[in-house]
Amino acid sequence: MNELSTLQQITIWILPVLFAITVHEAAHGWVAFKLGDDTAHRLGRITLNPIKHIDLIGTILLPIVLLVISSGQFVFGWAKPVPVNFNRLREFRRDMALVALAGPAANLLMTILWVILAKFGAVLVEDFQITAAIFLVYMGFAGVIINTLLMILNLFPILPLDGGRVLHSLLPPDLANSYARLEPFGIIILVALLLTNVLQMILLPILGIVQQAFIWFIA
Repeated sequence: MNELSTLQQITIWILPVLFAITVHEAAHGWVAFKLGDDTAHRLGRITLNPIKHIDLIGTILLPIVLLVISSGQFVFGWAKPVPVNFNRLREFRRDMALVALAGPAANLLMTILWVILAKFGAVLVEDFQITAAIFLVYMGFAGVIINTLLMILNLFPILPLDGGRVLHSLLPPDLANSYARLEPFGIIILVALLLTNVLQMILLPILGIVQQAFIWFIA
């Protein structure tokens, strides 16, 4: 999408980014509510209203900056975490894993929906000559990339990421308690992986495969 202006790129990415991070967080709260914890429900966080989830830096400033400096090739962000009181869940270990998996599962579902939207746009362009529908293809591609990125990154087995919560729930209690002590260092570990290009080595090949699959499907 290098041929697009910065404003066009922001327009294309804004909805996919907002939906990806807000639905991800709302899914955590909804599953927690179903499993016994109404914390997010009482705070009005089980909603698709992005205003309830927006973090000024993670939802607005960082995605725009990344989009501009990468010429529309990379974007990332986060929303305000939905509060979950794991002690109120009916079955602590099992339900903690289910709540954690709800976010990546929501991103997987959205990936599928964005692919369908992009295919619809491609049909309008190719079969009905509605050139303006190319916007749906671009937006669908953006939705696929951001949701795939969030899904994979959140499944990393590092607390406080979702994958870390799942691993914590699967470990024997004593080992899980020891593992939980690493949570305060989770962001530091993630930044270290980013600075040493480990994250890029894992994510970029996967995103490349997803991009090729996307092009094949809408062709």
